[in-house]
Amino acid sequence: MKPINTLTYLVREVAASEMMPYFLKTAHSRKDDGSVLSQADMATQNALVFRLPQIIAAPVLGEEMSAAQQQQLWQSADVGLWVIDPLDGTNNFVNGIPHFAISVAYVQGGRAMLGAVYNPVSDECFYAVRGEGAWLNDTPLPLRRVSKKLHEAVAGVETKRLRSAKLVNSINYFLPVGTMRNMGSSTLDWCYLAAGRYDVYVHGGQNLWDYAAGALILEESGGLLTTLEGDDFWSGLHAFKRSVIAAGQPELFEKWVAWVRKNQ
Repeated sequence: MKPINTLTYLVREVAASEMMPYFLKTAHSRKDDGSVLSQADMATQNALVFRLPQIIAAPVLGEEMSAAQQQQLWQSADVGLWVIDPLDGTNNFVNGIPHFAISVAYVQGGRAMLGAVYNPVSDECFYAVRGEGAWLNDTPLPLRRVSKKLHEAVAGVETKRLRSAKLVNSINYFLPVGTMRNMGSSTLDWCYLAAGRYDVYVHGGQNLWDYAAGALILEESGGLLTTLEGDDFWSGLHAFKRSVIAAGQPELFEKWVAWVRKNQ
């Protein structure tokens, strides 16, 4: 069985056995940065740390590890490393909002080579292999590509992480799109853009585990991406925190990047 097929089977199985038994029941606490940590996060991470090396023999970097552990593990990225977010959207999860996901990527040479993002409530598994395409369950992505003007676009926007007050104000008062969404799961934002549910996207700074699988899925669906700083998305020294400007279609990408950069 191909690694990607084994991976999609694994994320479904781990979600069913380790995550969903806690849905609507889980206790939770706050981490040092103020974000929510639930029993489901730790149970899911522990299962993935144990089982992912059976697919590809490589260490596993998880969101719920310490910063020192993460930095140490990142030294393995050139030869191969699993990067996981065991439960992206924990706030949604503990409040009973059915929008959250497991995200897993295999990273080599600083770039994701295969990845999967799975929402167990909708039973939607988005996955991709570099150079081979992207899928939702067994359907190739994108699901749809409707030609749109920028003022008709659905935008995924997270203003909380944007460091530019000018850009935040411009988004709040002059955003040149049709409508804006922020649903509390960065990994699913990427997948919605790849599927054609969103048209454009901007985020001021995602962690490695937030973007590793989703950025690959978007690229392999034909989407385009860069950063607020203007470099090649996968390049640069700051892999653990990366901004993004992205779109599903080239004509929207050019206009969207121009507007965002002009207003930062």
